[in-house]
Amino acid sequence: MSCPICSAASAKSYRPFCSKHCADVDLARWFNGAYAVPAEEEDQPDEVEIRPAFRGDDDV
Repeated sequence: MSCPICSAASAKSYRPFCSKHCADVDLARWFNGAYAVPAEEEDQPDEVEIRPAFRGDDDV
């Protein structure tokens, strides 16, 4: 298996990457938005009921 970043042979300890550097490059790409997981947007209701949060010390 080759490293998806630089195509060198992958190292067992960093699989599927060849080194910590390539693993960090991949992680940085996720953080910067270069990679994305597609998502389907859910239909949102037109009106949303907003209720105050229950704090535990409120009178019920």
